[in-house]
Amino acid sequence: MIKRTAISLALLTLFSQHVLASQSKGQILVLLSSESQMQLQEGKTEPTGYYLNEFGVPADAFIKAGYELVLATPKGNAPVVDQKSVTVDFFGGSAEEMQRISTVIANIDGINDTLSLQEVLQGGLAQYEAVFIPGGHAPLIDLANNPEVGKILSHFNAEAKPTAAICHGPITLLSAQQHPAQFEQALVSQSPAEASNWIYDGYRMTIFSNEEEAVFEASLNGAKLQYYPGKAMQQAGGDMQYSEAWTPNVVVDRELITGQNPFSDKALAAAMLQQLAAKP
Repeated sequence: MIKRTAISLALLTLFSQHVLASQSKGQILVLLSSESQMQLQEGKTEPTGYYLNEFGVPADAFIKAGYELVLATPKGNAPVVDQKSVTVDFFGGSAEEMQRISTVIANIDGINDTLSLQEVLQGGLAQYEAVFIPGGHAPLIDLANNPEVGKILSHFNAEAKPTAAICHGPITLLSAQQHPAQFEQALVSQSPAEASNWIYDGYRMTIFSNEEEAVFEASLNGAKLQYYPGKAMQQAGGDMQYSEAWTPNVVVDRELITGQNPFSDKALAAAMLQQLAAKP
């Protein structure tokens, strides 16, 4: 009886997985950083990771809309939450909502064992309906200078598939050029930096503004960021669009959807779902 019950439960699980798969609207690739320590000027460092709401709020919306999330990091390791984002300030003051979103993230398949970027590329990109890049400062470390990221973004750009990034996530777009590491090195050394064949040259977009970044930098006890993302994006050729600091702002240009700051999380998710719904 016990053995038969176990077999029945196994069959029920397989059936449930089949039903869920058949009901899925498709897969969304989520690009996250592998790193948790950001390099600052003068050899200083700062703990970082993904911002809880910037990842979790859109992820929750995508899952509820019927999409499967496939998580990837450069190394294929578990991404780390930035502890500075674990605050009710980004959840309308609600500790209950913050905990709910934390649970949503904890329950995403692969959260503790993501695909590596190499595995994503080897597996093919045609299966994904869209790509989503959460923020936090971590993308500056290993997503903004990464040729593998550039290959992934180039696919979605060429196929006109939705590409969404929030807060510092848009810095990842800089990888979609011929020499992303050289461009970053020029930014860090404050040398003249010119993007080479950047696929987003001239796109309207947004990112964490210089004004907002200055507030963050002031919290670093005198340490300085290696460069300001907003200035880097403008220097590369982005047509930067900002709203008042700390207010929601989402910019849509062709397949590209960018959000300015943590408070743009819900609007960015809505814009992504609208694009996905409009696809033939």
